[in-house]
Amino acid sequence: MISKFLSKLKSILFKSAVPSNTPLKKQKKSTKSAKSSKTKVKKVSSKKSIETLTTLPGVGAKSAKALYEAGFKTTKAIIAADEKDLLAVSGVGINLVKKLKNLK
Repeated sequence: MISKFLSKLKSILFKSAVPSNTPLKKQKKSTKSAKSSKTKVKKVSSKKSIETLTTLPGVGAKSAKALYEAGFKTTKAIIAADEKDLLAVSGVGINLVKKLKNLK
């Protein structure tokens, strides 16, 4: 008698859980494809931005990446930035900051 009750309870629980999970899985798949296309766009634009930052004198690939990740997305933003803010970025030293400030 208890086994019948448990089997009916299991069937009820699993039947109600399956339909509610199915739409969620479909939504996750559609959002994954949307996310992957957005990340591709971000990767491409970030690569181009980092390459653009290397056009500044004294800025190499590593320092350009560090500046980009710190929030300096354009060359104008770097040139206009305060010296303290630039020095706070790892991989950026005083000599690089002096070179950048001479551009003003």
